Amino acid sequence: MNPNPQTSRKPNTQEREDVFQKAASYTRARETRATGLYPYFIPIEGSEGTEVTIAGKPVVMLGSNNYLGLTHDPRVLEAGEAAARSYGAGCTGSRFLNGTLDLHLKLEAELAEFVGKEETLVFSTGYQTNLGCIAALVGRDDTALIDKLDHACIVDGAIMAAGQVARFRHNDMRDLADQLQRIPTTRGVLIAVDGVFSMDGDLTPLPEVLQLAHASGARVLVDEAHSLGVVGPKGAGVTDHFGLAAETDLIMGTFSKSFASIGGFMAGDSAVIDFLRHNARPMMFSAAIPPYAVATVLKSLEIIRTEPERRVRLWEIQNLMKNELAGMGWDVGLTETPIIPIVIGESRMAFQLWRALLDGGVFTNPVVSPAVPEGRALLRTSYIATHTDDQLHRALEIFRRVGKELGLI
Repeated sequence: MNPNPQTSRKPNTQEREDVFQKAASYTRARETRATGLYPYFIPIEGSEGTEVTIAGKPVVMLGSNNYLGLTHDPRVLEAGEAAARSYGAGCTGSRFLNGTLDLHLKLEAELAEFVGKEETLVFSTGYQTNLGCIAALVGRDDTALIDKLDHACIVDGAIMAAGQVARFRHNDMRDLADQLQRIPTTRGVLIAVDGVFSMDGDLTPLPEVLQLAHASGARVLVDEAHSLGVVGPKGAGVTDHFGLAAETDLIMGTFSKSFASIGGFMAGDSAVIDFLRHNARPMMFSAAIPPYAVATVLKSLEIIRTEPERRVRLWEIQNLMKNELAGMGWDVGLTETPIIPIVIGESRMAFQLWRALLDGGVFTNPVVSPAVPEGRALLRTSYIATHTDDQLHRALEIFRRVGKELGLI
């Protein structure tokens, strides 16, 4: 231990920029806190799924990705408990070395069958899944071609890859075609798109994406994070919805939404998955998804397969809320899913609306630039199959009252 911590750092003998200067210069969060409108890292003191407790007060949860309401399902909780007793609390090692359980292999086999691909590979988080797979596949002589509104994990995976990155305007197939024409045929291309875009709730036009990809020799990755369990005849996502799983090269999914847990997977042809198994660094150098999480995903997958009425109820809720909110005068964008944005425009007003709704008893997620384009701040609302009619109508009345008080409707 240094007896004189005051002198533990060597004096600055040459002029050099301080790597921490960016932290000292970052004031946006402090300024927002000072207004009383800081909306992030809000501690939740308790949860029943559709309602949570914040500051001792029950609040209707309209900001969760728990689309099918499985996080509190007794069968899911019991499966997690049983796995923890049998396998322990964690794997304490990577899948690559000592962290692969027979449970992981069982889950991978069942997921492959569910999404209609030869094999899958399970990762510790959804973010790591896209990060690792895109970085491994897009080499120095390749290009990652991504939608401008793709999730951050696709963007970051493309940036981390050794190859080039190109972007096309959101869901603009003419621009996608133009971008493909600009990329030399000597370069491999991986087109990566969200199946459901997580802020606006709209779908990727997958048939058109695949048509352009096949015509140009490009490969396609579809991120089904917000569509698994929700979209498609069997709940297997946008590729299921369009009947195009076989034509889609890679299907990615997460467990932190409909599957009520944490983790992610990539599904595709066996040769590609085996390559990723030995080259996707986030999987190779991260501890494996723990046993209780794997077991909860397996049980959730079973419920998704056998209880389609949950999806039916979720879509009834989506139809009700979208129509009622739009009927009040709220701008709900072009959503096609149980993600319903309330487009406000100006960031401060979005924060004010978020605060007023929370004080009134409704939890939403304010989203501002860079997560959405500048000048298109919104509140992201999302819905759960287990929301009751009473909770929904209560939330609608709060939206109506607060919107009129703020002069927004």
